[in-house]
Amino acid sequence: MEKMIENLVIVESPAKARTIERFLGKEYTVKSSFGHIRDLAKKNLGIDIDQGFRPTYVIPPEKKKVVKELKDLVKKSGTVWLATDEDREGEAIAWHLYEELGLNKENTRRIVFHEITRDAIRDALQHPRFIDLDLVNAQQARRILDRLVGFELSPLLWKKVKPSLSAGRVQSVAVKLIVEKEREIQDFSPRKYFRVTALFSAPDGKEGSGHFRADLSKRFDTLEEARGFLEKCKKSIFTVKDVEMKPVTKSPAPPFTTSTLQQEASRKLGFSVNQTMSVAQRLYESGKITYMRTDSVNLSKLAIGTAAKKIRDTFGEKYLKSRNFTTRTKGAQEAHEAIRPTYMDHAEVEGSRPEQKLYELIWKRTIASQMSEAKLEKTTVTISISGAPENFVATGEVLKFDGFLKVYMESSDEDQEEESGGLLPRLKVSDTLAREEIEAMERSTNQPPRYTEASLVKKMEELGIGRPSTYAPTISTIQQREYVVKEDRRGRERDMHRVVLKNDTISQEMVREKYGFEKGKLFPTDIGMIVNDFLEQHFREIMNYNFTANVEKEFDEIAVGKANWPNMIRDFYDPFHSRVESTTVQSEKSKGEKLLGTDPGTGKPVTVKIGRYGPIAQIGDAGDEEKPRFASLRKGQSLETITLQEALDLFRLPRTLGNYENDEVVVGAGRYGPYIRHKSSFYSLGKEDDPYQVGLGRAVEIIEEKKLQEKNRTIKQFQEEPELQILNGRYGPYISFKKKNYRIPRSKNPSELTLEECRQLIEKADAKSNKGTS
Repeated sequence: MEKMIENLVIVESPAKARTIERFLGKEYTVKSSFGHIRDLAKKNLGIDIDQGFRPTYVIPPEKKKVVKELKDLVKKSGTVWLATDEDREGEAIAWHLYEELGLNKENTRRIVFHEITRDAIRDALQHPRFIDLDLVNAQQARRILDRLVGFELSPLLWKKVKPSLSAGRVQSVAVKLIVEKEREIQDFSPRKYFRVTALFSAPDGKEGSGHFRADLSKRFDTLEEARGFLEKCKKSIFTVKDVEMKPVTKSPAPPFTTSTLQQEASRKLGFSVNQTMSVAQRLYESGKITYMRTDSVNLSKLAIGTAAKKIRDTFGEKYLKSRNFTTRTKGAQEAHEAIRPTYMDHAEVEGSRPEQKLYELIWKRTIASQMSEAKLEKTTVTISISGAPENFVATGEVLKFDGFLKVYMESSDEDQEEESGGLLPRLKVSDTLAREEIEAMERSTNQPPRYTEASLVKKMEELGIGRPSTYAPTISTIQQREYVVKEDRRGRERDMHRVVLKNDTISQEMVREKYGFEKGKLFPTDIGMIVNDFLEQHFREIMNYNFTANVEKEFDEIAVGKANWPNMIRDFYDPFHSRVESTTVQSEKSKGEKLLGTDPGTGKPVTVKIGRYGPIAQIGDAGDEEKPRFASLRKGQSLETITLQEALDLFRLPRTLGNYENDEVVVGAGRYGPYIRHKSSFYSLGKEDDPYQVGLGRAVEIIEEKKLQEKNRTIKQFQEEPELQILNGRYGPYISFKKKNYRIPRSKNPSELTLEECRQLIEKADAKSNKGTS
């Protein structure tokens, strides 16, 4: 007789199943499902809203075995427990499992928990419920609405802009934010000014540092004004006009939500939002942190209590101040507790280095949220100038009690150009100060900062665009679609005036400074800007930030049973579909074409537009007797900002530099940047090389450097096994065999490895890989 299963617990992933299995007895069998089952709306969008939504499942061949195994297990199970994640997507997955596995209500239980611990799982088993169809409907409404938008707008973009493009309700609005920021920067006009800073010394016998700096309360617009002020200061007396000392208290930040974790991991650890969520998922599934998709800052009483004990034991009673934070986000729809460690007494965990770093960040933030405020004393000294109405102001800040700062300090996206000073001398009103030096330095106002992934998440949350589960996928999607690129850009140099008064002499010099360096910033591509403009022109309502935020609120209403999802979809779809049909017929094709001017050599028009493989410049028209000439724009160039001369320069390539080793050396530019061609081989130019200026000598250097790299790349070869090589790579020596790479242990000398030793390393690595996938 076939053995019956008393309790079958189904979760999403093998990692989660393994962790849960540790906390349950032998009467429970834990299995992972076939992933996130995805429902597919019909391609012709023939969804009968009135009949309700029924899913059509498309299960990959490799998962069909898993599905069959689960169905067989269900048949011989007493009770089936659906233990998928506690948010809307998890609820929808539980419902899909219920439908596809043919479960019945009598022996099916739905359980949720926000942490994978023994107590949480036992408590969930004591309080089961059935699937919440309101949550399922909210998730289904989101999926259907997003499918409708994508399925209708994407083919329209193929016809009107370029093949293989896509649009989405949330992704298109995220691109709009980045495009608007870029145009704000393009329209920005920097204003130069002079900032004046003085170095003073306190009267003899004063406590504290004898020298301190103070800033002038006024900025000067011109060099003449700044120099004139310094001339006045030659004979001025500098007197302490006012001394203000006041206590300052700094409070800790709340525990992490999904949004703030993504922002802080980006700033402190350099993680992308996608990496943060992937690492957090592993930490959650291994039972180390609570559920990572949440917009709540609340902590449970148990968490507050265990954090208090840890703080008291580690730092002492004076560092403890238990508190609970209130969630301000309207319609918080995910888990009901902040992201925190499951065991507050564990300051560190085992795992990969990214897992350890992210866990440490979460632990510190949670512990700091339950610690005392930091106490500081801020001193502001106002200094009068005889013969001038302006004042110098010096600020100092002294930390009296570190409190939560002993553990953690929240980062900020804003650059802190002017930081508070340290300890000031003890000064009193009427003290006369000695002038050591006064400097007037030319500065320039900064352009609006471009978005990082972290600041984009913050902005989306502020506007109510998306929810915790959608931030990372949205930002990944717009980069994968090449509407946005994330990259570093080198800064530029400029000359600025510096005027210094020292003793009674004024000196003046030009100082070269770097500015405009961008690290990990989001830039819209040309195609991203064209698609944004097309959608803005024809689908203004969908691109409206308030519309996107209001749709999220409607999903929230559906989730609590206050709104009907078919009505919501119908109210949106009917006018939207009509708009798509009219735009298909009436709108013109958009390639972002722009006339720059006339080619002086031929008198033909010079234009830029989107071509088949990206942005291009064109000389001539398609109807001309002579075919038009085309050239790809270089990296960093944009259809919106390229000038006529820059476009004409593109046609100077390819150009022949001369002969080397009896063959022509040619410099050109392709899809992947400028290159040198010699003897049918291609060599990339370095970032510092200008393809319009590079000469034959430099080209030969690049060719020979590349040849030397290739020569040194091979450490060892074997005649008996030609496909096996020991090579030098970017991250060190490795074995290459049959298009696969194998790591060489540090204890081994690559040049001394024998063929047999290489084969053993390959066999060992293959065996380990096969074990991991079985």
